[in-house]
Parts: sequence; C-alpha cells; structure tokens
Amino acid sequence: MKYFLRFFSVLMHPLFMPLLGVGIYFSVTPKFVPQSFMYAKLFAVSILTIVVPVLFYFLLESVKLVSSVHLREVKERRIPLLVQVGLILLIIRIIINGYEFPELYIFFLGILITAATSFILSLLNFKTSLHMVGVSGVLCFVIALSMIYNANYLVIIGLLILGLGFTAASRLELKAHTMTELLVGLFVGGIPQFLMFYFYKM
Repeated sequence: MKYFLRFFSVLMHPLFMPLLGVGIYFSVTPKFVPQSFMYAKLFAVSILTIVVPVLFYFLLESVKLVSSVHLREVKERRIPLLVQVGLILLIIRIIINGYEFPELYIFFLGILITAATSFILSLLNFKTSLHMVGVSGVLCFVIALSMIYNANYLVIIGLLILGLGFTAASRLELKAHTMTELLVGLFVGGIPQFLMFYFYKM
C-alpha cells in the first residue's frame, strides 16, 4: 500500500496537472479542433508547465537554492512559484487564445490566481500542498465544463476524486504535509476555478 501511495504522489504531481486539464478539455469539448492544432497546443503547454520548470529546478539546485526535488522547506518554494506565475502569464498571453478557447483561458486564469495565492502563502511561511492544489484545480475545472456543456463527465470526475483522495493519503503517508496544509491546498486549487467560471457564465 505504501508503494501504491508513493506512485500516486508521482502520478498526480502538480507539474502534470495543467497538461492534464488541457488534455481533458480537448477530449471532451464539442468544438471541432484540428488534430495538428491540438497537438501543437499540448506540446507548447507541456514545454512551459513541465520542461521549463524542471530545467529551472536543476538551475536552482546547482546554485544551492533548493536542496531537494520535493521542496520541503517553504522558502525553497518561493522562486519556483514566482516562476510559475510568469509561465502561466506567458501561456495566457501567447498560447491560449481567449476567443478560440474561452474555457481553457479561464482555466489558466484560475491557475494564475492559485499560483499567486500559493506564492503569497509561502511568503507567510505557510507550506500549501501543491499536489492538492493541482488535482483539485483540474477536478473543479472538469465539474465546471460539465455544467457549461450540460454534459455527463461523472467517470472523469469520479476518477479525479479518487486521485484526490489517494494523493492526500500519499502526502500524509510520506509526512510531506499536515491535514491543514492539504485542506488549504484543496481550497486554493479549487475555489479560483469555480470563481472564474462563475464570472465567465455571467
């Protein structure tokens, strides 16, 4: 069971969550999207949300600003979170067009608010669970899509809820976070998505 939970901790890593959200969007949207165009967007998002942060981590490690890939210390999270804010802004400005993909645009605006909130909390020496932030954000995004499209995505939502539960259990098992940090991560990741889609529907 321990190894299973550790696997979930890696599988639901926060770096993968924006790409997961984009992938789910393209798989369920009723809009016609040419495959080449879809793959180009997925590739661009993967570069800016996975590849660049990983390379930046190695840079921080080389100059001794981080000691572990897990970023266990709150102060080690500040620069990566600030970089994430910049990368999400880049995605919103260049990659995701609000006219072509308004739902994705709102999704990344929610991520931007979440990343900025997590950064502010890190300045206050609070270590938010970024795993919970990522999974809850995607979960709330899919719930919002189901309401916007008036479609049944219960299977995807159910799998994400299971993933959320196993992720929380894995973080507790690894003693990476307290229950309070997990709950704060849940709300920091989820609430911005609901708020952004509420204003979008208005």
